Amino acid sequence: MAKKVGLSLLLALATALTLVGCSSPSDQESSSTELTIYSGRSEEFIAPFLAQWEQESGVKLNIRYADSAELAAQIREEGSNSPADIFLAQDAGSLGAVAREGLFTALPTSVGVKIASTYIAGDRSWIGITGRARVFAYNPELLTTLPQSITDLSKPVYTSQLGIAPTNASFQAFVTAMMNSKGEEFTQRWLESLVKNDVQIFPKNSAIVEAIDSGIISIGLVNHYYVWEVSQGLGREIKAKNGFFASGDLGNMINVSGAGILKSSSKYAAAENLINFLTSQEIQAKFVTQTLEYSLIANEKSPANLPTLSAIGAPTVDLDSLNNIQKTQELLIKVGLL
Repeated sequence: MAKKVGLSLLLALATALTLVGCSSPSDQESSSTELTIYSGRSEEFIAPFLAQWEQESGVKLNIRYADSAELAAQIREEGSNSPADIFLAQDAGSLGAVAREGLFTALPTSVGVKIASTYIAGDRSWIGITGRARVFAYNPELLTTLPQSITDLSKPVYTSQLGIAPTNASFQAFVTAMMNSKGEEFTQRWLESLVKNDVQIFPKNSAIVEAIDSGIISIGLVNHYYVWEVSQGLGREIKAKNGFFASGDLGNMINVSGAGILKSSSKYAAAENLINFLTSQEIQAKFVTQTLEYSLIANEKSPANLPTLSAIGAPTVDLDSLNNIQKTQELLIKVGLL
């Protein structure tokens, strides 16, 4: 009798060990209690959404906020030892730079199911979360001659009046798109023409809009939502409006904020859950109304007082190709903008 009981216990133990060994990664990860996020999205924009998911999921988020390009460089340096589980970036170029090093895991088709394929990396290494249009912000009281193309910006009327933020990841992604479309020689000449025209340098997009409002400059290259952000921050209407270049001009480029999961993470299930939350119809609609960013779900309404994505006249840009940040930064250094 004792032998039979011993045999039964051994069989039960063996079965339990087999079940544990055969459980899927998602099953084992379902009890994740913490995720580490490197966020190139500003705290002001993304923190309320992350706080909502944290409360609903019970998963604690450890978030490091910094510039997207800076965080992409750090992840590349950390490699497989990165403590990050998710990289949230404000532009496709920073995501592409990490993907290029093979540091993201491919996301299953069950993640971001509502997001248009145009805004997902071809190898599914990252998924777009919100859309942002490049625009020129301008002060209508100071500027009546509006540019039709980015090449107009070196004209005398814009001397000492144009503001840019060369350290900003979105500006760097735009320059990368120009190099891919027009070539490095054209891009260098364009940047040098801005320098010759006494372009004004700012640390970030919001500072450009603030300078436009105060009359320091009359025009600047930014993302579309910064006019709204500065107005909200100051609690008043500001002397700045969004302008678009002629249809098809590269200045109307559509970029995305997005997210990828680090291959070195052991918390795929929780990370995928967070991305699905951010790309759900409910949260996408909140991005539109609360941060005035574009939803990447087809046929969703556009932010207030802005054209739909399809009506902007944006050029065709392969977001997958915006991954050579280093080459872009080297060119910006060469022309004296970094």
